[in-house]
Amino acid sequence: MGEFPVHRVRFFAYVPAGIRCLAHSPRSARLALARTDGALEVYNFAANYFQEKGIPGHETRTTEALCWAAGDRLFGAGLGGDISEYDLEKLQVKYSLDGFGGPIWSMAADPSGTQLAVGCEDGSVKLFQVLPDKIQFERSLDRQKGRIMSLSWHPSGTHIAVGSIDLLRVFDVKSGHAIQRILVDRRPRGLYSRECVVWSVAFLSDGTIVSSDSVGKVQFWDSEKGTLLETHPVSSSAVLCLAVSEEEDSIVVGTSEGAVYQFQLLPVKWGSAERKWVRTKPFQHHTHDVRAVAHSATALISGGLDAQLVIRPLMERVHGKGYDAALRKFTFPHRRLVSCAKKAGLLLFQFPQHLELWRLGATNSAGKDGDVLPVSRAPEHLLQLKSKGPEHICCSCISLCGSWIAYSTASRLHLHRVHLENGSVSVKRVSKVPKLLCSAHQLLCSADSTSLFVASDQGAVHVLKLLEPGSCGHLQTLRPNSGSAQAVYLLAASADGDWLAAAGGDWEINVYSLRHFKPHCTVPAYNCAVTALAIHPVTNNLVITHSDQQVFEFSIPDREYTTWSRKVQQHGLHKGWLERDTPITHITFNPKQPAHILLHDTHMFCILDKSLPLPDDAAPLMNQTALKQLSEKARRSYAHAFKICKKYQPLLFVDLLEEGSLVVVERPLMDIKTQLPPPVQQKKFGT
Repeated sequence: MGEFPVHRVRFFAYVPAGIRCLAHSPRSARLALARTDGALEVYNFAANYFQEKGIPGHETRTTEALCWAAGDRLFGAGLGGDISEYDLEKLQVKYSLDGFGGPIWSMAADPSGTQLAVGCEDGSVKLFQVLPDKIQFERSLDRQKGRIMSLSWHPSGTHIAVGSIDLLRVFDVKSGHAIQRILVDRRPRGLYSRECVVWSVAFLSDGTIVSSDSVGKVQFWDSEKGTLLETHPVSSSAVLCLAVSEEEDSIVVGTSEGAVYQFQLLPVKWGSAERKWVRTKPFQHHTHDVRAVAHSATALISGGLDAQLVIRPLMERVHGKGYDAALRKFTFPHRRLVSCAKKAGLLLFQFPQHLELWRLGATNSAGKDGDVLPVSRAPEHLLQLKSKGPEHICCSCISLCGSWIAYSTASRLHLHRVHLENGSVSVKRVSKVPKLLCSAHQLLCSADSTSLFVASDQGAVHVLKLLEPGSCGHLQTLRPNSGSAQAVYLLAASADGDWLAAAGGDWEINVYSLRHFKPHCTVPAYNCAVTALAIHPVTNNLVITHSDQQVFEFSIPDREYTTWSRKVQQHGLHKGWLERDTPITHITFNPKQPAHILLHDTHMFCILDKSLPLPDDAAPLMNQTALKQLSEKARRSYAHAFKICKKYQPLLFVDLLEEGSLVVVERPLMDIKTQLPPPVQQKKFGT
């Protein structure tokens, strides 16, 4: 595998924002997720649950509800009182419209996807018509006393069930009148009864209303008679959310204690036609409030204030082993938050509203494999760049020499010139950035630090010339031959400055010639999302990884896949490699070993040695730590192309410095949990 001095970095104090709401689209097999900082993420279930789209957060945007409507259109609403539609091609808010009812607590689309119902602070339920290019206010249902905390359409689209404080109501959509009023039973607490907040409701096709509330109960109601059918005490605190399967035979609920429960509609006895709701499966994958749940065809999905997205498979609905059969926990984004100045030994950390520049530490000592060496110069925090305004940073980069820092928000590109002299740091903002560059979705500096590549939301890549002592100019705009308008989210430049590769939201990879500033070729289409790409500094081969864990090598000069890549596809990758549940997020190379490709995901980094044979499924895909325990003869028998190291977890970034040392950026989950608010206190046995 080779030996490297390793800079083990744990001072990136990144804390992901909690999950506020989820929306699952069975039609497109996608999951939309909104976080407490206003950020939006879209996961593609068909692409191995890859986070294929992301819209940065905003300080004034608090999303309380998400829903899909009219096919693949995504809408969000929150306490600001606006309803927004998201542009999933340009990765930005398309437009916002006032809901005319104060803060919005809930929103749902009717079964046909042509109407939106929103529950407002002023006690009204407002209907909006979904038109081809916008939404339009239609009318309000009868205004009631108390804010509308939750609502749900009947599958016929004729009635809406709403939950507020202490009450459930059923509205007739045609007349706009409330036709049923149900008082929710409150649990006495001492000498008084506290108010009961109905946090979530679901309207089933047989007329049953399912509610979850702040006193810890899941209740089933007859919407016609207004009577209680069943009560299930679930928690000593609140049940915050619920979701129903498409077949209406399974319900998932989430509590403020971090627990998730499944209810199933089961026969009262074997062979009986009578069925009853039974609480069957409890899960404890969260440490804090579970604020949102969703139910797919094969899994229960939950997210909460601990920032974890958990996808728990239902084994009775999964056929065979595969991606759907794995328990998945996503804490970190499937994109890069760390940039490295390889020549200067600097790291740039991206936070929502600021950047941090650090100089790596150094040592004068030497040792053997596994030794922890004393530090002669401690890591140093050099600079903090704060972003002005409410918009969050969506991407950033630093040049290899450490002299340029660029970052972008949703509306503006920022460029800074950094001077490092005799241990002192100074930074100067480049005031005149070309006006055509409003924002960027990905940024990358060339290897010689003379150019900046800016990926736009129109499928194009702008090339800026970086000029001394601290200015820039627009050099050229590169556009794909296909005319795709999908936002570019991955960039890779060659070390010789001749080539640039760009991957867009439609998974198309275009290669441009930087000598002639025109398209060179398009990589053959593949039906899975691109998770990382990089150009080899010696051969100019483009290495690509996809969300199904496949690895391809494409020769840019020859415009075709390499012989090694064809051999990989004929032989097939190891089953253990393909069954990994986190995507490769970064690729780099060792110039001293041209046959080596370095890749990493959240749980491991791997050196892929092209000079060694590929392993068969029968051969163990062993961690290097376990391999060292074997004899020399046994190690030789296990020699194959994959050299895997799982010593460092969770990994946010791995790269190789110019001097030959390895930089590993970790973010232990326990460090994140110590910065979260305390969870609900629970009585445990023996304490």
